[in-house]
Amino acid sequence: MIHIHRGSALDVQTEAVLRAIRTDLSPVSPASRDLGHAAGSIVEEHLGRLGSLPLGGAVITPAGDLACDFLIHAVVMSDDEAQTSATVVRAVRNSLRRAVDWGVGSLALPPLGIGVGTTEPEDAARTLVEILSDHLHEGTPPGELTVVVSSDFEESLFRRLVQDFGGDEAGS
Repeated sequence: MIHIHRGSALDVQTEAVLRAIRTDLSPVSPASRDLGHAAGSIVEEHLGRLGSLPLGGAVITPAGDLACDFLIHAVVMSDDEAQTSATVVRAVRNSLRRAVDWGVGSLALPPLGIGVGTTEPEDAARTLVEILSDHLHEGTPPGELTVVVSSDFEESLFRRLVQDFGGDEAGS
């Protein structure tokens, strides 16, 4: 099931949270930075041992001081390349693979791709919902996905699109 939550990923009851980062492991947004700070130094230490990550890649770490068990770090941009629809798609798919590998039952994620370059928000949101819906139809974990939005526009857009893709949306 796909849930839409307006607020912060820190408020969602979930097993894992997806966090968008750059290839150098730095956050790409204030929300990503806040997750990193709230997780604490143990997550930073885990990431520091990895070095840089490839664009479109994803890695899972313990969630440190967060209420969830895991953080999945999705690499959506680098110093050399801006975030694009293609890198977001790769990063989301790889993040879902990490979640499957670890048997994660529930995952919260930001509306990745919204505001990317010249991509229309509707197109980016549709792509994300399509990826999430396809994943749910595969029947592998996580079976509970929560898109964490921060505005009326995002909430309305994602609720409508989730309903268009099969009506599996549940508010939270």
